[in-house]
Amino acid sequence: MDSLLSLVARLGRTTLDLIRAAGSLALFALEGLSHIFRPPFYGRVFFSTFQETGFFSLPVVALTALFSGGVIALQSYTGFAQYHAQNAIAGIVVLAVTRELGPVLAGLMVAGRVGAAIAAQLGTMRVTDQIDALSTLSTHPMKYLVAPRLLAGLVALPLLVFIADILGVAGGFTVCVMKLGFSPHAYITATLNSLKIADVTVGLVKAALFGFLISLMGCYYGYNSKGGAEGVGSATTAAVVTASILLLAFDYLLTDLFFSQ
Repeated sequence: MDSLLSLVARLGRTTLDLIRAAGSLALFALEGLSHIFRPPFYGRVFFSTFQETGFFSLPVVALTALFSGGVIALQSYTGFAQYHAQNAIAGIVVLAVTRELGPVLAGLMVAGRVGAAIAAQLGTMRVTDQIDALSTLSTHPMKYLVAPRLLAGLVALPLLVFIADILGVAGGFTVCVMKLGFSPHAYITATLNSLKIADVTVGLVKAALFGFLISLMGCYYGYNSKGGAEGVGSATTAAVVTASILLLAFDYLLTDLFFSQ
């Protein structure tokens, strides 16, 4: 009986901790968003983070999209050739890339690269009391550190995903034409016939949300880190893991919302 009560108490404490953490994160996000729309706006911080998130993440996102499109084409051919349905490969590639793989793979790459960097930057500032120093200089830490980074993630990731969509389709085209012997004209025609603006738009909406979540997790764990260098390391790990999990969870929810009909 005592062990059962202990188990129930432990579950209760865990549930309360999760609710408390979710509430704290929601309040943090709302406060960060509110500062985006209130002056002053620190453009230098925004453009620096935008450059880090967008431009410097472009090589890894581009390579990931290019090879992923090629792999989809190759695997689709392996399966569809059994049913003489090779003509559907172009449609499968453009559908998979624009709806799912473009936003998800770009988001995961950026989460591992930029989310970790944001958490490390803010975590280091927290444990060295630089964030407290901003308050003494009449600079609101949320406005200076968090709001520009949230906006940068919100804007930069859709641009990355748009480029990833193009390169993913190009990867499928390259494999099908160079390796599988498809006609370039026929493949491009099939791709254009299968391409839907709605699929691209939903992918970009996903990307905007993913960019916000990645920046939010990096800012939240970095801003609230403690315990010196070990705490910064823990915050960095938690930011990447949590952002990746939320990204996949929201990907499912948005897919169910837009495509379950």
